[in-house]
Amino acid sequence: MDKQTLLKKFGKNVKLERIKKDLTQEQLAEKMDVSNNYISGIETGRENMSLGKILELADFIGTDIQNLLRFND
Repeated sequence: MDKQTLLKKFGKNVKLERIKKDLTQEQLAEKMDVSNNYISGIETGRENMSLGKILELADFIGTDIQNLLRFND
């Protein structure tokens, strides 16, 4: 799996978990103190996050980090 594919799969996981928790991109961005564009970039695979930020993201969404890092289809 190449980097771009990995980022897109991660972004899809983020979006699915965000929607499960009934959060908009704007609400998540506000909780994380980041821009809406950053959240959009994550969900579309244009942005790359550090593991520390992924852990924070999981906490803000209220999900287990493993749900975000699941890459099997």
